[in-house]
Amino acid sequence: MEPVVVILAGGTGTRFWPMSTEERPKQFLKLFGDRSLLQMSFDRTKGIVSPGRVFVLTNARFMRMVHEQLPEVPEDNIIGEPQKRDTGAAIALAAYIIRQCFGNPVIITLTADQLIEPLDVFQKTILSAARKAEHSDSLYTFGIRPVYPATCYGYLERGKLIVSDDGIEHYDLMRFKEKPDLETAQMYIKSGRFYWNSGMFVWSAESIIKQIEVFLPDHAKYISNAIKSFNTTLWKQSLDDAFTQVHAVSIDFGIMEKAPDVRCVASTFFWNDVGGWLSLQEYIPADEAGNHNRGNVVLSEAHNNLIYCEDTNETVMAVGVSNLVIVRSGSNTLIVHKDRIEEIKKHSDKVR
Repeated sequence: MEPVVVILAGGTGTRFWPMSTEERPKQFLKLFGDRSLLQMSFDRTKGIVSPGRVFVLTNARFMRMVHEQLPEVPEDNIIGEPQKRDTGAAIALAAYIIRQCFGNPVIITLTADQLIEPLDVFQKTILSAARKAEHSDSLYTFGIRPVYPATCYGYLERGKLIVSDDGIEHYDLMRFKEKPDLETAQMYIKSGRFYWNSGMFVWSAESIIKQIEVFLPDHAKYISNAIKSFNTTLWKQSLDDAFTQVHAVSIDFGIMEKAPDVRCVASTFFWNDVGGWLSLQEYIPADEAGNHNRGNVVLSEAHNNLIYCEDTNETVMAVGVSNLVIVRSGSNTLIVHKDRIEEIKKHSDKVR
């Protein structure tokens, strides 16, 4: 049976202010060319499933934007969440809709805000997990081999090797680990047993619903009841009522850390979480002084800056400054020292 793809596209991405705002979050931005992060995620599904078997879960107020960026996806497949209830509710909602529409296919759950390449390695890895999940109750996640001791990612600790599928290794997953401090992250790297948590999953519809019923019974009760009104005039109100009744919980904490049969695929494709402005530096060539520039940039005695103009016709002049991130977007400007880049999220709340 052909799989079904779910793209989670409900985040806010405040670390990319001023380009990313409550009205236009990160997944809708064109940071790497002519396609947005959401469109790039959809492009990875081509050759795996047809557009009619792609569902996008997003905030209800972004449904029109999703449709504008992904006109190939049927409008009925763009599902608007009425309230923020984290990935647990989004994945439960997708699972019940897909079971009603397609029976018990394999569900491939992707994110809308990551950079992944090359395409062929990614698709081969995803399909390897899909083949195994089709004939088992296993819940699959994808681990990324860490290249440095990151403190901004969660980690996965692998157990014993289950199978090597044409070079793609499947492991028992021992445990999830929250974002560590630097010393702990260094220990993880040294052990060779830990992977970054990619936030992508593969399972059959029935397998994940079984675990939702066990570990998130309120989600199962209220969301499954709302699904009875799917694609009727009562749908919007039924879904709003259901989301009012369930608590916010991530799929990792709510199910994956507790489920009895969780597996990790050791992924070899390149993966970048695109977590903030500094993650763009490696994709923008640097000048002799270490400045990464996009737009009309005039520099004098400036070193190691990242200067990014959303409109490449805009001009920024920087004189005698170093180690800054400078971003121009519409009527807003960001100027922040690289060492304090994580404070953007806190201060963007003040702008709103």
